[in-house]
Amino acid sequence: MSLRQKLLLVALCTLALPVAGWLYVRQMETLLRQGQEQALTATATAVARSLAVTDVPLPQPGTGWYVQQAVNPIVIDGYGDDWAPMTPWSQSLGKQSKLLLAEDENGFYLYIDVRASRRMRADAGDVNALSADHLILQLVQGDQHRRYLIASAAPGAFTALTLDPPAGDLPDRIVGQWQEDGSGYHAELRLPRGLGLSALGVGVYAAADGGDPLAVDVRPLWRYSQYLSQELAQLAPGGTRARLVAPEGWLLAQSGRLTTSGAQPSWWSSVIYHWLLANPLEDGEAWTTDAPRLELPEVKTAGKGQATTLWRQGEQRDSVVLATAVPVERGQSVVGVLLLEQASRAVPLLANRAFFSLLLTSFGVTLVAGAILLFFATRLSLRLGRLRDAVERAQLNDGRLDGQMIQSHFPMAEADDEIGDLARSFQKLFEAVGGYTDYLRTLASKLSHELNTPLAIVKSSLDNLEHAELSDEAQPYLARARDGVARLGTLVRAMSEASRMERAIAAAEPEDVDLAEVVGGCAEAYRPLAGTRQLECALPDQPVHLHGAPELIAQALDKLFDNALSFTPVEGWLRLTLRAIDGGAEIELANQGPPLPAAMQGRLFDSLVSLRDKATPGDAPHLGLGLYVVRLVAERHGGVASARNLEDGNGVAFSLRLHGMPRQRLAG
Repeated sequence: MSLRQKLLLVALCTLALPVAGWLYVRQMETLLRQGQEQALTATATAVARSLAVTDVPLPQPGTGWYVQQAVNPIVIDGYGDDWAPMTPWSQSLGKQSKLLLAEDENGFYLYIDVRASRRMRADAGDVNALSADHLILQLVQGDQHRRYLIASAAPGAFTALTLDPPAGDLPDRIVGQWQEDGSGYHAELRLPRGLGLSALGVGVYAAADGGDPLAVDVRPLWRYSQYLSQELAQLAPGGTRARLVAPEGWLLAQSGRLTTSGAQPSWWSSVIYHWLLANPLEDGEAWTTDAPRLELPEVKTAGKGQATTLWRQGEQRDSVVLATAVPVERGQSVVGVLLLEQASRAVPLLANRAFFSLLLTSFGVTLVAGAILLFFATRLSLRLGRLRDAVERAQLNDGRLDGQMIQSHFPMAEADDEIGDLARSFQKLFEAVGGYTDYLRTLASKLSHELNTPLAIVKSSLDNLEHAELSDEAQPYLARARDGVARLGTLVRAMSEASRMERAIAAAEPEDVDLAEVVGGCAEAYRPLAGTRQLECALPDQPVHLHGAPELIAQALDKLFDNALSFTPVEGWLRLTLRAIDGGAEIELANQGPPLPAAMQGRLFDSLVSLRDKATPGDAPHLGLGLYVVRLVAERHGGVASARNLEDGNGVAFSLRLHGMPRQRLAG
């Protein structure tokens, strides 16, 4: 991974800022909700206390019978078709019976559904009516009450039997309809509306089960009150919907409607809020139903004396509704539950604004930080790249150091930062290595100059010893000494020759030549020398022009051929190739033979380096100047000399890549 990519990853770490901001906005939304919850709960508690201390008719503690408002006209026929819209809110009467109560401007209605698998039938006027299946109805009007026996031996109309003496204006005669089916019976009746009943008692007696035939379940009557709704409307704050219900959830009063102020946000803002910012909203479908009974867990909790709140989705887009349920207490008893709802766009609006502001700020900070780090990484990469290129250019292809580049053109050596320190350290290192390399390169010429005088002294001393009388035993030692001096002289002359060749190559005069003619002529001259070896020469069809010294090129080819011939088997092959390249030409001489040692490939073209076997005693030493001359010729022509093993591993190839010598300008 590059430095730029690493710093880009560091820049991406700034993305933690919007994540932290997102968590902050969610926490802010939670705090806003908690503040609204506390405010609405306090308001609902104040309204509940106001209802408790006033004289409004609140239900008494305990259970009651709820009287629904008739949805459509009710016909007294003993069938429950007219009661179908109200059936979901029927009230349990014993284990297997249900009671429905309703009223309209025409009267007060009762519908009793009794499930019984076995029946004992009798009319209300029969002597054994109390022993058969029957109903007991008790009407309560303040302190007055009266009971009635309802029974029928067959489906049809019935007349209730009065069990108690007259009381107040309670009716003396009640008629209704009795119907049966395979699983039980139904009783339907109507009472005058103006009775002002405060309580109602209903009892179901099954002869098969036994029990008290006169037992009744007396409960107060609960109904929706317009007067209580008006009182609630005066106490509830504006913009809210208030509902007062009994502890069992029966609706007693309601006022107000949910209104959401403010402009409607876009669908995109709504999606952002609900998917990213909003804390979970509870299912509030039961809160939105217009039903006489609200079976809510919040009502049950408040009925036990504990206030509770919930957040639900509003009816309008991007709105939320806060609902709270608080108990209405008189004394130590809970007589009702107040439900207060408030719709709002403030929380989503504030959360969206905070989120978008944070998003823009975070994006800007991330963009600026990324741009700064990218600029810094790019600049740092470019500087390191320049330093790398300078280090690579400081070393030439033959391993020598470019002293001019090190001393004059080493980049960023003047910088004051760590890269400048690194550049100066490289420069000092290359200067030291370059000085040592130059010392090694000139060591041969220095040694040849310094060894001439000692060798002359030794040689003259040996010449004088020849004229002296030496024993026969000393003659072999004298011969060995003269042989050693001769070998040393050869080495000194070779080192001097290398220095002279460098000067001669540097002083060569260039001219325009056709390399095809030069290489072709050399190839024809080499054929007799190849003997049994096969020599191939591949030349281009077009002339290959070059501005250079043909005698130097031929000399370099002579050295390459001599080197290749010494390593090629007697039945082997040699291949001389010339090809044109961009800005020059390439001459390659390949031969069959052993591959180049890996450790020697970088030193083949140095002075006094040879791959041939050590000379046997008495033979002239091989000084390894041939490939050194080849390198000097290539460099004189602006090129490079190289060697490589062939891909098939059957030999090696030496090549000269030449670009020509610079043209001399004539003085004007």
